[in-house]
Formats: sequence, structure tokens, C-alpha cells
Amino acid sequence: MTGVGAPLIGDFNALAEVAKTLVAPLELPDLLDAVMRTIVRSLEQADIGAIMLWDQPSGVFRPAAAFGYDLATLKEIGLRAGESITGKVYDEGRARLLSGPEEVRQAMADMRPFNRQVMARSIGRETTPLSAVAAPITAGDHRYGVLVIEAIQPHQLFMPGDLSFVQMLADLVALAIDRDRLEAGADAVREARRAEHMRSEVMATLSHELRMPLATIKGYASALLMDEFDWNDEKGKEFLGLIEGACNDMEGMIKDILDSSLIEVDQLRLVAEPILLPRIAGEVAAEVHHRSSIHHLVVDFPADFPIVEADPRWIKQVFRNILDNAVKYSTDGGLIVIKGEARSSDVVVSVADQGIGISSEDVIPLFEKYFRVLSASSLHVPGTGLGLPIARAIVEAQGGRIWVESKVGEGTTVFFSLPRGQPAKALK
Repeated sequence: MTGVGAPLIGDFNALAEVAKTLVAPLELPDLLDAVMRTIVRSLEQADIGAIMLWDQPSGVFRPAAAFGYDLATLKEIGLRAGESITGKVYDEGRARLLSGPEEVRQAMADMRPFNRQVMARSIGRETTPLSAVAAPITAGDHRYGVLVIEAIQPHQLFMPGDLSFVQMLADLVALAIDRDRLEAGADAVREARRAEHMRSEVMATLSHELRMPLATIKGYASALLMDEFDWNDEKGKEFLGLIEGACNDMEGMIKDILDSSLIEVDQLRLVAEPILLPRIAGEVAAEVHHRSSIHHLVVDFPADFPIVEADPRWIKQVFRNILDNAVKYSTDGGLIVIKGEARSSDVVVSVADQGIGISSEDVIPLFEKYFRVLSASSLHVPGTGLGLPIARAIVEAQGGRIWVESKVGEGTTVFFSLPRGQPAKALK
């Protein structure tokens, strides 16, 4: 483009191409990258260019997309307010033409040495553009950044007529960013409303769940205190056992809620040390067997199972949460097998039950907070829906992963892995 007035017909065709690119179903980074490729095809003077967006938290401009640069290298750059071409155009709020190398040098004179070095490395050589055109990326009252396009080869340079065209390009980019942020804001509002609705449902569910064991405790305690009945020792022990079971249910629900709260506020800390998973599995299996005599628990680990680095307290909690689920959802009892397998880079532990099983549509959300499998055979199973999400958070914080395989009517197997020779990190 060499004119001095409004964009030519060819320019409008280029604008149409950019507009078409901007409505493509892409994530914003891919969208901006596609826009830059379209600009290169449209502007014969363009050798290098970048979309520089203002990053409010760090207080600098960062590249969101580029051509002619190595973007990974260019992302090291951080231009301050008012620095170089980008900062000046952003502050002025209007497009600017730098028609010759001297004007470019003056505009870039205050660029810090580190940013100059990054720019040279990202181009592959140290050079000063021969001409440049830059336009602010704004939409209404929102200022997002600057579109900068530069010529470094001694061919046709940018002319005054290019200003309006580049500003139109910048305006289209601004609309895309604005739309993306509005959609993100709308998604955030929807998510907040969904979370609030879920919290309300959860509080109602928890109130109901906690009332059930509380009613059991109160009922049997009141019965034991009734003077008109002379309970024999066997009946008294039965009532006390039922009270103890209800207390255990309440304790488990409250602990789940507290653990989940710790994870949400980033207060759950993991301290790694060498641990023997077979020993921890055996300890938790003994606890579970004490509470449920109708289940037969088998711990099956190879004799040479390796020591791993993990937090013993929280790994024990992972076993408890998984085994509690296995017991709750196999109401007829049966076999529960805890098995270990050592692989080259990690170890895998599985807990398999012979319970009601889980349908394929329920397996995916199984590790979401408060999700509970609903079926005719699980309507009266106590719980918060937090056990498996807590287990996932603990396992993933230690470099592992957790997953489930299940068939309705045949039982469920929960697997989790832990890396070999890798210490745990703080859970964030």
C-alpha cells in the first residue's frame, strides 16, 4: 500500500480476511496468531510485527502473537509504560507512523538494553526497523495494547495511507479480545452461580446427612437412659455399637469437609519421607475390618515392592477415603483387594470391590466435589461426596494420578499412582 488516503479496495479485502479469521472457533492465543499470519499476507511491507498486550499484574507489555520473531524468545520481553514504540502509542491512544529509520531510532531510544537483546535474539540478528506503523488496540473504554508492524528490508516502506488500515486491523483485534473477555466474564458469572447453587444444595444435603447419625445417637442414647427398661448387657452393647458407628459416620463427614476447606484455601501441606505403602495399606485395612465384619480385605503387594517418597499421613487418608467408598458401595459385603504394582517410573495401587458398580456416565464426574453416585441401591449411603476429590488432590500434589474402572453390578476398582524417587510438593 502506497497511498496517502483511505484504504484501497485490496485493503478492504484484507480486512475481510482478518474479520473472517477473527470469527473462527479458536482460543484467543490461536486466534491472534492466525490474525498475524493474515496481516503478513495483506501487507507487503510487513517483515516483523507483534500484538503487545498490557499485563496489569506485572505492569509491562507482553507479546500475545507475532510474526518474523521467535515468539518463545520474544515473550521474555517486558516493555514498561511509555517505553519504545509500543509504550508511546499506548499512552497517546492514536496510530503512529514512523516513516524512516531515524524516526524509528528516536521512538526506540529509551528501550532498555535487556529488551533490545531479547528483540535481537528473537529476530536472529541485531537490526533497527527502517519504518514502522503502530496502532492502539482499544474497544470502548478498554485499552488492551498495541499492534506494531515493522519493515526491516530495504523495499517499499510504510506510508501515511497505511495508518487507517492498520488502525482498522487493531480495532478488529480489540473486538476479538473484548469478546473473549466478555465471554470469560459471563462464564465466570455462570460458574459462580452454579457454585453457589451447588453450595446451597450441598449444605442442605450435609444437614440431612448429619441429622441421620445424630438422630441415631440421640435415639439409642435416650433408650439406654430410660428407667422403665432394664436392658441386658447384650442389648446395651448393641446400642453402644450403633452409637459408635453413627459417631464414626459424623466424624468422617466433618473431616471430609475440613480437609476440603484446607485444600481450597491452600493450607494443606505435604511433607515427604520414605514410606512403605504395603504397611500403610495393611494398617488402614485393619481399621476398616474392625468397622465392617461383612467385608473380607486382602492386601497383595510384592515382597520387593519399592519404598516411595510421600507424606505418610495424607497417603493414609487416600487409602481411607478409597476404602470407605468401597465399603459403602458394597452393602452386601464381599471381597476388597488392595493390590500394588511396581513399574519403571512409578508404582500403582488398586482397590477393587464387589459392590454395585458405577455407570459409565458417572465415572467422569466421580472426582468432582460433592458428586455422589445415585442409584436405588445407594440412596441411604452416608457421605459428603468429598472423599475421592480429596484423594485426587493429595495424589496429584505428589506427582501421581488417580482413576477408576467400573461396571454396574460387578464392582469398582480405584487406581492411584505415585512416582518413584520424586518428593512430594506443597499442595497448591
